Amino acid sequence: MWHSGHVNAPRTPILFIALALLAAAWRPTTAGPAVAPVPRADAPARILVFTRTSGWRHDSIPAALAALKALSAEADIDVHATEDPTFFEQRRLTGYDAVVFASTTRDVLDDAQQHALQSFIRDGGGFMGIHAAADTEYDWPWYGELVGAWFEGHPEGLQRSPVRFEQPGVLADGEAWTVTDELYNYRRNPRTDVTVIATVDESAYAGGTMGDDHPIAWCRAFDGGRSWYTGLGHTPEMYADRLFRRHLARGLDYVLRRTDAC
Repeated sequence: MWHSGHVNAPRTPILFIALALLAAAWRPTTAGPAVAPVPRADAPARILVFTRTSGWRHDSIPAALAALKALSAEADIDVHATEDPTFFEQRRLTGYDAVVFASTTRDVLDDAQQHALQSFIRDGGGFMGIHAAADTEYDWPWYGELVGAWFEGHPEGLQRSPVRFEQPGVLADGEAWTVTDELYNYRRNPRTDVTVIATVDESAYAGGTMGDDHPIAWCRAFDGGRSWYTGLGHTPEMYADRLFRRHLARGLDYVLRRTDAC
């Protein structure tokens, strides 16, 4: 006799359906390892302004800092000012686009710090030297080339001279500029190695030693980076001068590679 027992009716395999739905919803991803974010193209440039002195200390340094900060605020540049040479370490310098030596004097960096600055320039960094930056690091030949010429001396007191620009951008057509400042004589005329920006006229004052061709500001591409120097800026009053500030602004643009004109 046939006995009816428990007959299992066919049931839908719930688990398989769930897995099928998950499979349908899944999409392969092409994401690779996490990468560092790319800096914004419109991020502000950053400059390190260095004012350490081991020799004469100019009382115009605070005015230089104030002018550089004001010009930078107008040009979307972040400024960090220091007299601490430990900032000249490769890891720290990578956070800047250019360094500015504002009337530094004599020996301001040790051997390791010198190497860090050299590497920074060779990696494409910018260097801007103001006035006594040429009275700095006499025992470091590479620095002498970076600046373009070392300080030799200067006449007594202040000198008054026209400034004759060889590069456009500072003076408007027909505009003249005469300065009263301490006008350095240099150990050599740098013209053969640099683009001269401006000269002074030794016939207008006593004590010049460079003759008919006396460069006072210049720029150059150097060792992978850019260098810009002005011998002006001894007095605090110079930093309030409209044309001198325009001159400095051109220097910042040049060393930050915002323009090829200096």
